[in-house]
Amino acid sequence: MTESISSNKHSMLVGENAKMLREQIEEEKYKIISERVLSSDEASIIDVLVRAFSADPVAQWIWPSSQQYHMYFPSFVRAFAGKAFTHETAYYVDGYAAAALWLPPDVLPDEEILISIFQHSVSEQNQNNVFALFDQMGRYHPSESHWYLPLMGVDPLKQGKGFGSALMQHALMRCDRDNKPAYLESSNPRNIALYERFGFELLSTIQIGTSPYVFPMLRRPR
Repeated sequence: MTESISSNKHSMLVGENAKMLREQIEEEKYKIISERVLSSDEASIIDVLVRAFSADPVAQWIWPSSQQYHMYFPSFVRAFAGKAFTHETAYYVDGYAAAALWLPPDVLPDEEILISIFQHSVSEQNQNNVFALFDQMGRYHPSESHWYLPLMGVDPLKQGKGFGSALMQHALMRCDRDNKPAYLESSNPRNIALYERFGFELLSTIQIGTSPYVFPMLRRPR
């Protein structure tokens, strides 16, 4: 009986210690998320997004060769999500292991620059499909004022450590505080389950010509 009670106490202590450790890890994740992005941080944030999207199905479809991708994707990041820098809604993990570029309500990607990038970088036979894909993506944005996540990525060598989840949870607290919905398009089906865990719901599936599938998702404030 004594041995059984001691064993139970030990199990309880182990369980409590494990819980405390998990909570400590979660707290540490929040501590390493930086909201104060300096101009000197921008290049490193773009670099981690370039690494994160190097195997992305849609990015590979738009720029099939590695040379094309590395030449044009940094400019694409600035045009598609770069306003997050000026609106102070860019977040990154210390050491630039992961980053998320959010656009606040009523702030949109730079459409003119995006068109110019696609015209100069995408093959003529695929340009119409690329433009049609982005046009369809735009149609699923909610009509009401909302937060938009154009890009979030984790360095492939740092994946599986919870950085993406920490970045997402950090930003969604602000969405909830503002009582605004959050919208995104998942360009990789493997990420849908992650977004669903945070309350995003799949709206539809977009596919144009030979393009990979894109998944528009919406989350209501909580």
